[in-house]
Amino acid sequence: MKRFLMLLTIALTSLSLFAATAEARRFGGGGSFGKQRTMTPQQAPKAPVAAPAPTPGATPAPAGNKWLGPLAGLAIGAGLGAMFAGGGMGGGMGGILMALLAAGAVMLLISKFRRQPQQTAMQYSGAGAPLIEPQSAQQPVYGGSAASAAASSTSQGNIPADFPAQAFLRSAKTTFIRLQAANDRKDLNDIREYTTPEMFAEISMQLQERDNATQKTDVLAIHGDLLQVVNEGDLAIASVRFTGQLAENNGAPESVDEIWHVQKNLRDDKSVWLLAGIQQTTLH
Repeated sequence: MKRFLMLLTIALTSLSLFAATAEARRFGGGGSFGKQRTMTPQQAPKAPVAAPAPTPGATPAPAGNKWLGPLAGLAIGAGLGAMFAGGGMGGGMGGILMALLAAGAVMLLISKFRRQPQQTAMQYSGAGAPLIEPQSAQQPVYGGSAASAAASSTSQGNIPADFPAQAFLRSAKTTFIRLQAANDRKDLNDIREYTTPEMFAEISMQLQERDNATQKTDVLAIHGDLLQVVNEGDLAIASVRFTGQLAENNGAPESVDEIWHVQKNLRDDKSVWLLAGIQQTTLH
């Protein structure tokens, strides 16, 4: 009887150790949780319309310059009109002053026209920039010894024209590698800065279930594909498909294919992009 109890104790201990080892997984554990979305089928990009060939030696005029001629003409006309109407030196000086004031107004209007496209694009950036750095002090990028970043691509039909897609994808891949390392270290402070409260709670539970089991994740190669960017209410939601290879605990390379959904509050100038969901993909 004693021997049976001893064997049972050893078996249960071995099973518990095995379970702890099995629970040690890469960030997210290879499952789907958090925000899930039905992805819109990707559309083939439309063929660009050929632009007229520029005149040799001509320099393209910046946006907003088309208003310069008419406004400058109005300013000069107003100044000359005041000069001739006033007569004498006093009238001439008054006309010159009016012309200068009108020219200043022209420059302000041109400056406003030039700034408008930039202000439209800023709605997607905000403090901290998309997925680049959290609001705390900058820290080095973490990753496996053989980590490498593949080229990025975008689905142009589902992305606003003013969205900084390439910079966003570079930052997204950096964040993917960083969160793998933070998960290995069980660094909840680092994970909190990149995830929504709901996602942080789920990851925290996974780390608690892992207990003291060690985890080492090497990102061998990672490719990012920006599938879509949509606005829903006050939120901008971007979906990035990650494909590549990881090696866990010095094991054989494994393929990864999952979509990360990140979101940002457009009404908060200080908001940053936060991971809101991980979705295992069935796209091929």
